Parts: sequence; C-alpha cells; structure tokens
Amino acid sequence: MQIKLLKAKMVLHGDTLKTLSESLGLTTRALCYKVNGVSPFKDKEMKVIKERYNLTDSEVAEIFLS
Repeated sequence: MQIKLLKAKMVLHGDTLKTLSESLGLTTRALCYKVNGVSPFKDKEMKVIKERYNLTDSEVAEIFLS
C-alpha cells in the first residue's frame, strides 16, 4: 500500500483521518490500522475512497495494491 499517496489525496481533498473514517463508517483507530497495513481495506471502503477522491482505476491499484 502506498500510504503517502493516500495521505496526499486526503490532504488535497481537505480530509483528516477523522473525516475519512466517518465517511467510511469506521472509527479513527480502525482507519489508522488500515492505513498502516495492520488490517486490509475492504472492497466497499476502497470504492468509497475512489469515489470521494475521484480516483482512476490505476490510481486505486497504485494506492492499494502496491
């Protein structure tokens, strides 16, 4: 996972871990675990992030599958 790229997208869209976690229906702690690779992102969470940040399929692959 490309943590820096995800965090850059968050900053560009004015998100914090708290605001993104709320949009995903997660606690901030749960999102921290996902961002730091402790637990994986679910498909539905990746879809929400893709739509929220208007990501292309290649950007999604780069962020979550690298």
